[in-house]
Amino acid sequence: MTAALEVTGLSKAFGGLPAANGISLNVEAGERRLIIGPNGAGKTTLFNLITGDLRPDAGSIRLFGEEVSRLPTHRRTQHGMARTYQIITLFARDTLLHNIVLSLLGRSRTRWDAFRPLERHRELFDRARAALERVGLEPLAQRPISEVSYGDKRRVEIAMALAQEPRLLLLDEPLAGLSREERVTVKKLLDTIPRETTVVMIEHDMDTALDMAERITLLHYGTVIVEGTRSEVVADPKTREVYLGH
Repeated sequence: MTAALEVTGLSKAFGGLPAANGISLNVEAGERRLIIGPNGAGKTTLFNLITGDLRPDAGSIRLFGEEVSRLPTHRRTQHGMARTYQIITLFARDTLLHNIVLSLLGRSRTRWDAFRPLERHRELFDRARAALERVGLEPLAQRPISEVSYGDKRRVEIAMALAQEPRLLLLDEPLAGLSREERVTVKKLLDTIPRETTVVMIEHDMDTALDMAERITLLHYGTVIVEGTRSEVVADPKTREVYLGH
């Protein structure tokens, strides 16, 4: 079976300081993979390389068997990739619904029709409403982003990604900054993502995210130092030394 994501020897340096140092990993289709590591380990840099926000100095990236290392971000999304960001990037004055419609418009061929009012893209509005309903926010569809809670904003970002119907979903710390109740809500939401979508998630709080992953990759200084099942990674002395601090 073709892997959903294959990263081989991926490297990126900033001013001579390596942020990704020969990272290799293989994520099977339908897998739930957790990427962990201390601050500065290279987790978000890895995501930015996979999505095309950064260009690697060396290495290759394959999505569902297709080499995409030199493709721009918008071309990679056509291979079924979507992501969320560690720092929320939404239009605060626009409604929840409008934010998702705009994200869908970015991948629609009709975006080049400058003479067609946005309100006439009924199919995009229908898909956006369905995405909001999926994350439990449809009743707030007409509310401005600035008037909803931080946890709801996180759910909007997930809704935007899910609306793309991705085959590979990259989640960059979707639980960061959430209250205990909000974490429970978002974790339940993530549990509903079907197996047709492969999920790779960065999470700093390993205790919170451990039960969400089947395999875990631990990064340190841009290098994979431990990889395996939950029990294997937790039991490894390098995990205790580097990540758990004992």
